[in-house]
Amino acid sequence: MVSLSDWLRRQQAIHPHAIDLTLERVRSVARRMQLERPPHPVITVGGTNGKGSTVAFIAALLAAMGYRVGLFISPQLRLYNERISIHGVSATDAELVAAFERIEAARGSITLTYFEFSTLAALDLFARARVDFAVLEVGLGGRLDATNIVDADVAAVCSIGLDHTDWLGNSLESIGAEKAGIFRANRPAVLGAAEMPVAVHERIAAIGARAIVFGRDFDARATASGFEFRYGERLWRDLPPLGLRGDRQVNNAATALATLIAGGFDGNLRHELIAKALASTVVPGRFQIIEREAEWILDVAHNAPAAAALADNLQARVPAGRTIAVCGILGDKDVAAIVAALSATVDEWILVTLDGPRAIDAAALAARLPADARIVGEYSTVASGCAAAAARAVAGDRVVVFGSFLIVGPALTWLGL
Repeated sequence: MVSLSDWLRRQQAIHPHAIDLTLERVRSVARRMQLERPPHPVITVGGTNGKGSTVAFIAALLAAMGYRVGLFISPQLRLYNERISIHGVSATDAELVAAFERIEAARGSITLTYFEFSTLAALDLFARARVDFAVLEVGLGGRLDATNIVDADVAAVCSIGLDHTDWLGNSLESIGAEKAGIFRANRPAVLGAAEMPVAVHERIAAIGARAIVFGRDFDARATASGFEFRYGERLWRDLPPLGLRGDRQVNNAATALATLIAGGFDGNLRHELIAKALASTVVPGRFQIIEREAEWILDVAHNAPAAAALADNLQARVPAGRTIAVCGILGDKDVAAIVAALSATVDEWILVTLDGPRAIDAAALAARLPADARIVGEYSTVASGCAAAAARAVAGDRVVVFGSFLIVGPALTWLGL
């Protein structure tokens, strides 16, 4: 049998482009596999930032209500298997290989990208496992993302920010129009931020979707003991602190709750269940705090809005000593904007080279930092950068690892987690 790693290498060579934002090819294969109309409800979540946390909250709430949930996320932190899970358990190598073999048999001469293979594999495995719900995280954009071949029963867009501008356009309006492509006529369209581009609202109106808007139809706020959530006339007070840290996570939890209520999937929702599910939700790499002699904070922030959110969280948690950043960023990101958001918070920079075709080396990254940035090291691997940070840090300092999924995953491995 061909191994999972062999399959993944093969997929990267099948289609001439790593990203190809069209739906015709993947939809044709899905049709051949009878995956276009899943036998279970589908919840799709998109947006620039926050979607990973939101799908985790949705899956946790559904599981707490007793449902069997298929969850599709991207990218993974370490193992490809993390992309597809059923009832909280990642797909095995054997399950993934079997799904890829079925896709290969169905596609014929149609070429598919790496992400299209993973999307079809998720839909295939969810159908075979007879899940009660499928929760899909959009990979890139929305309108032309492979997850959009199925019609979501309810969809949410968490936020709109400047990212992937080469593919989605260089304005919030163009990006918003693409992200809003996951909404469907006569179905709920949940907006996880009060301020959204006009194009998002225009799309909702044009197709006749039902807008459910943060700050208008639902709301949430942090309290001294946790947070409270409102949806219409319904109010849940005294909910405990979330399992995910950071101020923006209250919005994500509220968006998850609103998505289930708007979709009519809240039959068993009650205070105790919500409290337990949201307090126990943990997603690695989202302002993840690791207590060592020096504190370590890991965050996948990889665009300017996410970097600004990370900066806010760091400023709310001032250390006694220095903040040492271990940073690796892909070459197609707005390095200047990401660094600018964090420059007032970081005392020393350690720059690393990430793996992958879109990576830039540490020296090239250093050239994009402002002249006054205190760069104390440039390293060829994440592990060597983390080791250097550990050697510099003393009690009272903190080490912040950020810039990409491709830095947080190896950092977790280096930390032995």
